[in-house]
Amino acid sequence: MFFQKDKLKKEYDQQVIALIKATKQDWQQAQLIEDYLNDYDLEAVAKRKIAESIHFYLYKEARVRNVKLK
Repeated sequence: MFFQKDKLKKEYDQQVIALIKATKQDWQQAQLIEDYLNDYDLEAVAKRKIAESIHFYLYKEARVRNVKLK
C-alpha cells in the first residue's frame, strides 16, 4: 500500500513539473507579445496576467507538496 502511494506521488509530481514548465513558456510568450505591441492592449495584458497567476499557483503548489526538480 505504501509503495502505491509513493509511486502515485512521483507520477503526479512529474505532472506538476511538466505543467510548471509549460505554463512558464506560456507566460514568457505572453510577455513577449505584450512587449511587441505598439499600443496598450487590455486583452494582451489580461492574457499575461492569467498565465502568470497560473504559473505561480502551480509553483506554490509544488512548494507545498515538496516537489524536487531533478
